[in-house]
Amino acid sequence: MSNNVNKKYTSQELNAMSNDELARLGTELDEVTVAYRKERFPIANDPAEKRAVNIVGVWFLLGIIFAVAFLGVYLFWPWHYKGLGESGVWVYSLYTPLLGVTMGLSILSMGFGAVQYVKKFIPEEISVQRRHDGPSEEVDRRTLVALLNDSWQTSTLGRRKVLMGLMGTGAVLAGLTIIAPLGGMVKNPWKPKAGGLDVQGDGTLWTTGWTLTKEGTKVYLGRDTGALAEKHHGHYTTQGISRLVRMRPEDLAAGGMETVFPLPEEDVNDGDLYESTREVYEAHMHSIHGPRNSVMLIRLRSADASRAVQRQGQEDFHYGDYYAYSKICTHIGCPTSLYEAQTNRILCPCHQSQFDALHYAKPVFGPAARALPQLPITVDEEGYLIAAGDFVEPVGPAFWERRS
Repeated sequence: MSNNVNKKYTSQELNAMSNDELARLGTELDEVTVAYRKERFPIANDPAEKRAVNIVGVWFLLGIIFAVAFLGVYLFWPWHYKGLGESGVWVYSLYTPLLGVTMGLSILSMGFGAVQYVKKFIPEEISVQRRHDGPSEEVDRRTLVALLNDSWQTSTLGRRKVLMGLMGTGAVLAGLTIIAPLGGMVKNPWKPKAGGLDVQGDGTLWTTGWTLTKEGTKVYLGRDTGALAEKHHGHYTTQGISRLVRMRPEDLAAGGMETVFPLPEEDVNDGDLYESTREVYEAHMHSIHGPRNSVMLIRLRSADASRAVQRQGQEDFHYGDYYAYSKICTHIGCPTSLYEAQTNRILCPCHQSQFDALHYAKPVFGPAARALPQLPITVDEEGYLIAAGDFVEPVGPAFWERRS
């Protein structure tokens, strides 16, 4: 570096030098040797240069077109859910693929354009530099700026206004294809959604589908059957298909676990209430997709249940050997989807937090710091498992306003 060079340059000397002289001095001070350098188009108005400009311009223009197409799809394409057999389902099913295709093609086009520009316009150059340790001096900083200016000039981008405009516009729009979807994720977590409380809560962090019990709604513990739309008369329909069904205690074996979801009484379509013409499938899917709805229903073995420790104030939340805990990990919200019956441990596979099902699901290993919220359950007069109330604490990981 320049601190190893005997010659010291004053500010007046540096100010008197041209950019070319400063660039040359910078290479000398940095002990850089330009072994080879060749201009791409040494002859002015070379037809090959014009062809290169067109090729690069086309790639940048494609990047702009695909970016605009992405924004158009994102803002105006029909995105509301359509089930099989419904009008518009084919158009709806193209929404996500079109977003991926247009975003990918925009970024790829900009990338191809940048690569082509470097290959066709930046001079071929081989430079060798010796590296030294130590801080940079004023002369190094000044000559570095000169070298950057020289790079800008030799790139010829400054005099190619059309390419520069296409590149800048394409880069901005391609960036928007990445940033724009984030806007849909930004929301006020305390602003209730339009329509009020439903099977997915009211849109705030305090509520879930189980909160319907506070309004006097009878909410069953619904088991997911995995049922899909069926084909009738050449088209698919969900008429008469129940994705969620009610559970009785005898439906779960000792030592077993079942994931259940809130099933409001008005959406029941099984057993003696089954009607082949009812449409409840979409309502059931909304319950399943509720971000804080999933609950682990665990039936402890009798010997283990006799040793269970109840949380203060929640001694009557269980029904016999049956315990219902939120499936949303209190660490960062992953699904605690694993239950080991031999040890009565509930495991979160994301970061290996473990909860003791015999001790009100308190954490015994891993990063989780709070017990899984327990849902109070009982059975109704027909012997079906129902929620006896809502969770008494917020479900999921911590947030600023949470007190527990």
